[in-house]
Amino acid sequence: MSLMSMTAVELGRKIKNREVTAEEAARAALEAIHAKEGQIGSFVTVEEEKALARAKEVQKGIDDGTFAGPLAGVPVAVKDNMCTKGILTTCSSKILGNFVPAYTAEAVKRLEAAGAVILGKTNMDEFAMGSTTETSAFQATKNPWNTAHVPGGSSGGSCAAVAAEECPYALGSDTGGSIRQPSAFCGVTGIKPTYGTVSRYGLIAYGSSLDQIGPIAKDVSDCAAVLEIIAAYDKKDSTSVKREDLKFTDALLDDVKGMKIGIPRDYFGEGIDPEVKEAVLAAAKTLEEKGASVEEFDLGLVKYAIPAYYVIACAEASSNLARFDGVKYGYRTQHYEGLHNMYKKSRSEGFGAEVKRRIMLGSFVLSSGYYDAYYLKALRVKALIKKAFDDAFAKYDVILGPAAPTTAPKLGESLSDPIKMYLGDIYTVSVNLAGLPGISLPCGMDSKGLPIGMQLIGDCFKEKNIIRAAYAFEQTRSYRHSPLSGAAQQKNGECRDRAAQQKNEERRDSAAQRKNGECRDRAAQQKNEECRDSAAQEGGKCDE
Repeated sequence: MSLMSMTAVELGRKIKNREVTAEEAARAALEAIHAKEGQIGSFVTVEEEKALARAKEVQKGIDDGTFAGPLAGVPVAVKDNMCTKGILTTCSSKILGNFVPAYTAEAVKRLEAAGAVILGKTNMDEFAMGSTTETSAFQATKNPWNTAHVPGGSSGGSCAAVAAEECPYALGSDTGGSIRQPSAFCGVTGIKPTYGTVSRYGLIAYGSSLDQIGPIAKDVSDCAAVLEIIAAYDKKDSTSVKREDLKFTDALLDDVKGMKIGIPRDYFGEGIDPEVKEAVLAAAKTLEEKGASVEEFDLGLVKYAIPAYYVIACAEASSNLARFDGVKYGYRTQHYEGLHNMYKKSRSEGFGAEVKRRIMLGSFVLSSGYYDAYYLKALRVKALIKKAFDDAFAKYDVILGPAAPTTAPKLGESLSDPIKMYLGDIYTVSVNLAGLPGISLPCGMDSKGLPIGMQLIGDCFKEKNIIRAAYAFEQTRSYRHSPLSGAAQQKNGECRDRAAQQKNEERRDSAAQRKNGECRDRAAQQKNEECRDSAAQEGGKCDE
């Protein structure tokens, strides 16, 4: 098995046991990136020299005991909306195309303190606005399962990098499903923690009341281990929460006996693909067979989640993105007349179409005369959605449903119909509006060979419940490697070798049989000639 086909925890164990060095792991990741980036386009920036230098530094720390954690020396990719000191951080936007931060995001800093080796920054929808990673100003990322399809978004670059085995794990951010939906589309696992669990310091804001950083990896164990590292109180983030129960790996138990799981009927109505519905309900059945109590219920308010989310998120985005004006940092137009003209031209040229659409929507709902009609009403709906979840969690430990209504659409399909793209977030946005934790993990494949993901939702600060349920389900199936993963390519290579060997053996057998036949023919011919000669001499007859 190649190093990048291992889980992050497995690779960390090998590094800790001196079977592999941190530098060897970093080189393996960089080789995979060079080999696959032309097909996938997961990265905006790859820092090869810095990664190798950091790997050598981390290896010394491992040798002298400075880095003793489970992920020390393991390479990681970081979504391009998290500040990294000295490394280009663009949010996949032209307006930040030259921005190199002077500081590092707290979540990334905590990974570095645990011995992580940063490979580079992953592609994303511009300013995290999109569900396909096609709104990036630089390139559209492809799905490793089928490069004609999208990887999801906005953390599509991070999810595709993990699925293609360019890195063992990655960081993403989730404002309305941007970790969970692309994880489902790419066949990997992603966690969106409770709001305030991971510091947002250094995360370039989209919707400040909704954004949350989380891990993306091959399995639940990796996600729990990463979340344990990045979750902490941070006084630099006013929304950060002091928590004591951050040992998420303690929840990695193959035991759901007595757990109460609720399935919202609203999630399985009109609009869901039949194959997705079947796979998710089959996953629920599996958990029931393992001892969980599974029950359907009415969640309510689901149809109001999308409009409430987009009003609130766009309102916050229009405020947050006002800072990008061409004055302090980032892109500035070359030709302008006066200050106001420079503002307008810099923003018009620097932002993409989807970002402009959301800024205009946000500015509209915050404008005088519409603030009460739209923004305040959306905030009231948000409170009602939170109450609906509170009522549900009074009965259930976990809520189970799909991560998305369909599998990954083809490239170009979503951008032609933005409303359809927005509606694709129907199962994920409620979790952000209510500040709840959620996890997405693979639960099947559709008839096109694309992954299907299910979502488990927990009550506030109850990540352990969803980790426990997800881990128990994961034990019933093996991880599927994408066609572009190292494991799949190795398997294909072995199959080709076996096929070639079999073909060569068949050729040798055929040649041997042909040679034997020729020998027999020559022997028979020689015998007949000798017989005829003898018969001619004796005047007898030779049997043919």
